[in-house]
Amino acid sequence: MAAKKKTKKTVKSNKQKKKMYCEKCGLIVTIDNVCGCVEECDLICCGQQLKEKK
Repeated sequence: MAAKKKTKKTVKSNKQKKKMYCEKCGLIVTIDNVCGCVEECDLICCGQQLKEKK
């Protein structure tokens, strides 16, 4: 009998996901889980604050 291959199960939830981008270079960062310790964290790229991608 062949052994079963183990696979990782990932649960995708868009509840906490957020995308931020740099207006200068176009870098996009996906935040999987928002911590909630402050309203907004400072994510800096190319010397400027990342903007929320809608």
